[in-house]
Amino acid sequence: MAQIAVNPFMMRDCVLTVAADSYEKHVSAVEFVPSGSVVNWKGLTPDAVFSYGTNATWVCNLSYAQDWATADSLSRYLFENEGDEIAVTFEPVAGGPGVSATLIITPGSIGGAVDSVAVSTVSLGVKGKPTLDAVV
Repeated sequence: MAQIAVNPFMMRDCVLTVAADSYEKHVSAVEFVPSGSVVNWKGLTPDAVFSYGTNATWVCNLSYAQDWATADSLSRYLFENEGDEIAVTFEPVAGGPGVSATLIITPGSIGGAVDSVAVSTVSLGVKGKPTLDAVV
């Protein structure tokens, strides 16, 4: 049995490109999340049990600081482009392998709690599934 090496990373110098703009200074978390399920069917005898895995659907969760005072902020971009599809590239480690996806825009919340930074989290639908860059 082969011993497989592991190369964990820390999220601290990332790249997030939305359309043609870089938004890594706006965002504190990016996470592509799959959601799959299993379909079961049972017949009238104990050996008539069947299970099938479904293809996962994906969302991209973004957490970001709200900024309504900057014309091209991520907050305004999401608000003004609701329902549009955008190309996104995410590099968990700047310069390393990345993830590309087409996302369906949902706007985030406006406002928040007193004495804290106004933040928002959105779950943007992924069209198809993300594409991983090749490991070099």
